[in-house]
Amino acid sequence: MKMKNLRWWIIALIALATVINYIDRQALSVLWPDIVEDLFPDKSALERKQIYANISIVFVFSYAFGQAIFGKIFDWLGTRIGFVLSIGVWSLATAAHAFAQGVLSFSIFRAILGVAEAGNWPGAAKSNAEWFPTKERALAQGIFNSGAAIGGIIAIPLIAFLTVYFSWQMVFIIVGLVGLLWLIPWLVLVKAPPKEHPWLTEEERTYILTGQRSCEDDCASSEEEYNPSTKELLSRKQSWGVIIASAAIDPIWWLFVFWIPIYLNEVYGMDVKSIGIYGWVPYVGAMFGAWFGGLLAQNRMKAGWNTDKTRKLTITLGCFIMLPALLAMANPGAPATAVMIMAIILFGFQTAIGNVQTLPSDLYGKKAVGTLAGLSGMAAKLGAVGLTALVPILTADGNYTPAFIIGASLAVIAMAAVWILIPKIEPLKKQVTATVKSTQPIQDKG
Repeated sequence: MKMKNLRWWIIALIALATVINYIDRQALSVLWPDIVEDLFPDKSALERKQIYANISIVFVFSYAFGQAIFGKIFDWLGTRIGFVLSIGVWSLATAAHAFAQGVLSFSIFRAILGVAEAGNWPGAAKSNAEWFPTKERALAQGIFNSGAAIGGIIAIPLIAFLTVYFSWQMVFIIVGLVGLLWLIPWLVLVKAPPKEHPWLTEEERTYILTGQRSCEDDCASSEEEYNPSTKELLSRKQSWGVIIASAAIDPIWWLFVFWIPIYLNEVYGMDVKSIGIYGWVPYVGAMFGAWFGGLLAQNRMKAGWNTDKTRKLTITLGCFIMLPALLAMANPGAPATAVMIMAIILFGFQTAIGNVQTLPSDLYGKKAVGTLAGLSGMAAKLGAVGLTALVPILTADGNYTPAFIIGASLAVIAMAAVWILIPKIEPLKKQVTATVKSTQPIQDKG
């Protein structure tokens, strides 16, 4: 049996996994009012908020380190088994939330969820490198990233709908089972890498494999891929360009993921129902931005642009879209205007981030992509933890302007990291240390 366009079916399946990823992680926040009534009835409102904050911090830290752990796992085991391990563990961890009885058990299940969910990102980057030629990677990454936006759009209303019919314990079990069901089509479709996959047409196989390493700069097509050790990878400034760009740009996303509901409540006095009406709008901008960034990169590469020019244009454009919008959030006016500006910010973010996330596969061979993607993902989440911890201090008086100014500064840092530390985005080669041998005879000094 042969399937046409198998690579697009696979990236669509990974995008669906990302939707499930966001539903699973957001279930706790939606179900929290019911959970605290059951498990913490004697706690004050402030104590309940602190419990939730502590559990959330455990998740984000676990998520950060999970990026590096699963980057290595995907390089060792491959994408097929790597995704089975990642989504299998996180789905079981989600279902296990139903059996939590207090802070400790919730923290344990949340930590396991964070580590396992983090595998989705280095796994997607590695799958992208395996299944797509260079010119299509940004579009494929955009489709995958749109899963995060779609998950953000549907998670809150979907979980809320389920609570009408089921207890909070059963909701955790249901959403956990959805992830386990995802494993069935994954194992059926992803039988092997493109080189050996029995369902791949010869035309598509040739198209994928011949376009995976860019030879636009006179590199030999037979040249071996550069797959350095972790130590050697971290000795290259290009790797640090990816890591710093990721650490700078990713907190902008989490600034809005974590704080949109609180911002709308604090600044505009919205209740939960009103937040439900407005809060999903920014994610629509994110969804369109993910598609736009991928399509723009693909269009430019088909027009003859090289990888370096294409990636830097798209990343820079996304950051330039974010900059004025972030500054405009200092005084956005009406709530409808505020969420529209947020949508523009997340549009710019997703325009840029898809191309930032393809940089590991632009620079290194397939056996090193997961490692760099995992390390940069870990740096990104640690950056998000830092900004998240700062926001309550910066906004103590209800003024969110300092947080948005920091967000604008981070966009500039992300651009600078790419332009300065990655002079040319192209496949790297092993560094050769020259040794000078003397041709002069050694004279006897004695």
